[in-house]
Amino acid sequence: MKDMTMRKFYLGFIALLVSVCANAVTVTITTDDGFDNAAIIEKMQNNLGAVLTEINAAYNGKRDVNTAGLQMDDHAKNMLVTLWSTVHFYCDDEEVVDRCWPLKNGYLLRQIPLIIDPQDEAFTSGTYQEAVIEFDKNGMIIDFRFALDAQLSESMERCGSVVETERRMIILDYIEQFRTAYCTKNIDFMEKIFSDDALIITGKVVMAKPNDLGQSNAKVVYNRQNKRQYLSNLRRAFLRNKYIEVKFSDIGDGESGGGCPGITQSRNNPNFYGVRLRQEWRSSSYSDEGYVFLLWDFRDEQNPVIQVRTWQPTMIAGASGGQAQKLPDEEIFNISSVEDMIP
Repeated sequence: MKDMTMRKFYLGFIALLVSVCANAVTVTITTDDGFDNAAIIEKMQNNLGAVLTEINAAYNGKRDVNTAGLQMDDHAKNMLVTLWSTVHFYCDDEEVVDRCWPLKNGYLLRQIPLIIDPQDEAFTSGTYQEAVIEFDKNGMIIDFRFALDAQLSESMERCGSVVETERRMIILDYIEQFRTAYCTKNIDFMEKIFSDDALIITGKVVMAKPNDLGQSNAKVVYNRQNKRQYLSNLRRAFLRNKYIEVKFSDIGDGESGGGCPGITQSRNNPNFYGVRLRQEWRSSSYSDEGYVFLLWDFRDEQNPVIQVRTWQPTMIAGASGGQAQKLPDEEIFNISSVEDMIP
């Protein structure tokens, strides 16, 4: 009887060991020359490896992620759990290698590979997604979120010499958080990221009255909202939709008519930065595509806010219901046309 009990114990232990090994992920972090804090690098590698291993175990075990014991602060744990409630995912690589980006108060990894397994068939983001992991200066994980499209991220990092590299990385970081807040229905983040006197402008395509020949043209009319009105509507959207999926893609800088994407510094106020993106919104009750322009205010370096957000449709109907036409470039908002709107 004793031998049988011990045999069951060993078999159970071996099964557990095999399961752990099958889920295990090791992380290797590379750094630029001059970064020599080996202890912090090792701590970040171990902490992230443990998180990815637990994610794989939860996925294979068809259970919720268990954040107990993981070296993550409450915000990062909440972000991971919230993302998991929207889509399940796992890391298909046994070893993950990524570059470390030093920040003023910590470190950033930008390209952690994940495979997405959506819980809702309508979720269309595809099967591959990269995660962004942020650490504090002691190697604790303080944020876990999905990254922007890889091509968009790369182009925004490399383009626009008017914007210094560090500021461009910070803006890109906030845009990733902004997109994730829509997907996770994080109204608290939206409360924080919009200035108290923010202006929100939303375009809508309407048909003008027919002329004497019975012809009518489509035009875009704009509705203005303040922060309170916009967030009130956003709360209702969050409650109404089972899921919300927001994707950003590269459309150009809004100043040169295309080409170099993404971030433009104001010529009038060096603390203002404009970001123009193409947005795809998919939800359980509504879908659209449009141009989003965000005017970021960095006068408070530690707490940048959005002063202006605009949305315009990408296409408008042709004359008398003819073939739809792309919204003309000269009508798309850019930093020159938006910064004068600041209250």
